[in-house]
Amino acid sequence: MVTSEEMKRRLAEKKGMGPATAGSEPKKAEKFCPNCGKEYGAEANFCDECGTRLEERREKPVVVEEHGDIIYVTSNYVPGYRAVKVLGFVYGLTVRSRGLGGQIGAGLRSIVGGEIKEYVTMMEHSRQEALERMLDHAREMGANAVISVRFDSDSISDIMQEILAYGTAVIVEPEE
Repeated sequence: MVTSEEMKRRLAEKKGMGPATAGSEPKKAEKFCPNCGKEYGAEANFCDECGTRLEERREKPVVVEEHGDIIYVTSNYVPGYRAVKVLGFVYGLTVRSRGLGGQIGAGLRSIVGGEIKEYVTMMEHSRQEALERMLDHAREMGANAVISVRFDSDSISDIMQEILAYGTAVIVEPEE
């Protein structure tokens, strides 16, 4: 039978918080809670304080994009920073349509096949506009970062396309 003290010791070792054995280095935290910042060993999956799913530490962090005064990432955290306040959901939306000339050109190009450059250009501009609007929305809320940035796209009709950029506005501070 295992005593409660033995169970606590095993749990602490599993989380990388236990004492190091002779001749070995202490375990480095391999996972952390993106909500409260607490660190855990590789075997843990959820934060025991707030219940949030843990994320793995990465040697090479995800790409951090900066747009003037605001950082945006597709991950749930900004590498090298900690979120001190979650401000809420932000989005940017645009609906675009090609002009008559572009529709005719794209229609002719679709007959022979291949990339339809008129629509590629339209979608690139739409995506950038939706992203700009999302970042403006985040600035209005007082955020200095947006995490979990995603894009969504849908056809409204044969000639119109909707692009939505969305994420979570946060205030981040550099980790020490």
